[in-house]
Amino acid sequence: MPALSDIDLSALITERAALLEAELIEIRRDIHAHPEGARMEHRTTDVVAARLERAGLSPKRFEGTGLICDIAPSGMDSTSARAMRRVILRADLDALPLTETSGVPFAATNGYTHACGHDVHTTVVLGAGLVLAELAREGLLHTAVRLLFQPAEEVQPGGANDAIASGVLEGYEEIYALHCDPKTDVGQIGSRIGSITSASDTVTVTLSSAGGHTSRPHLTGDVVFALGQIITQAPAVLGRRIDPRAGVNLTWGAVEAGKAPNAIPARGVVTGTLRCLDENAWQRAEDLLREVLGQVVAPYGVEIAVDITRGVPPVVNDEPSVTRLESAARSVVGPHAVVLTEQSLGGEDFGWYLQHIDGAMARLGVRTPGGRSYDLHQADLVVDERAILQGVSLLSGVAVLTSDG
Repeated sequence: MPALSDIDLSALITERAALLEAELIEIRRDIHAHPEGARMEHRTTDVVAARLERAGLSPKRFEGTGLICDIAPSGMDSTSARAMRRVILRADLDALPLTETSGVPFAATNGYTHACGHDVHTTVVLGAGLVLAELAREGLLHTAVRLLFQPAEEVQPGGANDAIASGVLEGYEEIYALHCDPKTDVGQIGSRIGSITSASDTVTVTLSSAGGHTSRPHLTGDVVFALGQIITQAPAVLGRRIDPRAGVNLTWGAVEAGKAPNAIPARGVVTGTLRCLDENAWQRAEDLLREVLGQVVAPYGVEIAVDITRGVPPVVNDEPSVTRLESAARSVVGPHAVVLTEQSLGGEDFGWYLQHIDGAMARLGVRTPGGRSYDLHQADLVVDERAILQGVSLLSGVAVLTSDG
C-alpha cells in the first residue's frame, strides 16, 4: 500500500476537493432550493444516495430517511485491518419551518428553509466521501470511514437517538462534524476543547387551583401570582444552587393564564428551556429544578405539575479529537485557520453520539470577510459557498492525515 507524507496527502486532498467544488456548490443549491422538514427528508436522501452510488459506493438507507455509507481501505491484510482507525463523519439533513427571505436565486419557496446550514453540512460530508472514495481506490486510505447522514436534528427526540439505536456507532471509535458559523469568516475553523454547545431541555410548569374573584385572592390559590414567582425566582434560585461555571440558564418563553382582568383563573402554564454547559450539572439539574419549583409555590396554595423533557446533552469535545481536527485544519485549510470558538447555549443532538464514543464538532466559518454577520435559525441566512471546499478538505483530512499516528 502506498505511503505518502502528511504534506503530500494534504496537497492531494485539497486538489481533489477543488476538482469537486463546482459540482458540490450545485448540489448544495439544489438541496437548499428543496428543503425538507424533520423525518421528511426523502428527496435529500435520494440526492445524496444517487451521487454516492455514481461514485461506486453502496449507501444503506435508514427506515424512513437518512443513510450511512461505508468507505473501506483496499489491499489491507487482516492484522492491519484490525488495528486501523474507524471514523464517522456526520451530517444532518433537515430544514426549519420558516419562509425564506434571503433573496438568493435558489431560495426555497415551500415554507421550509435551511436556516441552520444543514444543506452545507450535507454537501460537505458528501464531498468528503467522494474524496475519500478516490483515495481508497488508489490505496491511500488507511482508515475505515462511515458517512452518516442523519435526519431530524431540529426536533426532539432527534434523529441522533434513532441512529444510535440502529447501531451506527458499533465498531467505530471516533466521530466528527462541522457546524456552519455565520459569525466566523470563511477560511477560519472554530475549535474548542470541552463543551462547545449546551444541553437543552424543555420545561413546562402547570399550576392549578379552584380559581376565584380578584377581590378575594385570599379565598383561592392565585395561580397568576404564583406563576410570577416561578418566572422570577426559579432562575435566581438555580443560580445560587448550581456552580455558575456550569453555565446553567433557565429562560421562560411562554406563559398563559386567564382571560378576564377580574377573575383569578383555575389554571396557568409557563414553558421555557433549561440549558447547561456542564454535563455533570445537567445530570442533576432536573431533580434540583423540581425541588426549587415546589418550594417557590409552596406558600400560595396551588397545585403544581412539572414536565421536563430531556432534549440534548452538551456537545463535549474531547482533547485528542480536537487535536486531530485542528491539525487537519492547519494542513488543508491554512496554517492560521484555527480560532478559539465561544461556547453556545444552543443545543445540538451531536452530543448524544459523544455520550458513546470520542469525537468533536468544529465550527465552519461561512461569513464573507468584511461582510454582514447573519444568525442561525433566521430566514435570511446567507452563507459564503467557498466554505464548502474548506469543509470537504477538513473532514477528508481528519480521516486521512492522522491515520498513521
